[in-house]
Amino acid sequence: MTLKNTRDRWGAISQSLHWIIVVLLLAVAVIGLVMGELPRSPKYFWVYTAHKSIGITILALMLLRLGWRLYAGAPQPVPGTPVWQRRLATGTHWALYAVALAMPISGWLYDSASGLRPFRWFGLFEMPKLVRPHEWIASQAHGAHELLFLLLVALVVLHAGAAIYHHLFLRDETLRRMLPGRRKPSAP
Repeated sequence: MTLKNTRDRWGAISQSLHWIIVVLLLAVAVIGLVMGELPRSPKYFWVYTAHKSIGITILALMLLRLGWRLYAGAPQPVPGTPVWQRRLATGTHWALYAVALAMPISGWLYDSASGLRPFRWFGLFEMPKLVRPHEWIASQAHGAHELLFLLLVALVVLHAGAAIYHHLFLRDETLRRMLPGRRKPSAP
């Protein structure tokens, strides 16, 4: 397998970034959904810091992934894919990139505008504030963060559902070309 994307397959770098971001998105989503229910204790603040740190990590990896995608391109659609599916897939991919970038930015903006004490990324270094404390900005950023989460869930369901549909029903290479290793196509 090559590092760079080819005409018919995602390369190792694209695959690695994809699956690492998937795992981090699952982790940050679970933490985000339960952290509001935690009692105010030292663990509470540790969990919030972990949520913020993972979010910033996702932002950095998404910027890297977007840069790599622009540099390395993307595989061609699987032969026989209808034009409407190609357009829907392209639109969904770019929407996923946009939302996965906007979500951590909205969280960072919310954290900054809330006037909370600066957090340290995984305890290693202090993250700069994007804006001064501002109640309206904090409220808008928090609302955007929650709305973007719902949009991300919808896009992920659409994206994963399409990949599973292609794999189980169309039995084409759509899903296999994002999986590590070279897989032989299933018999139709």
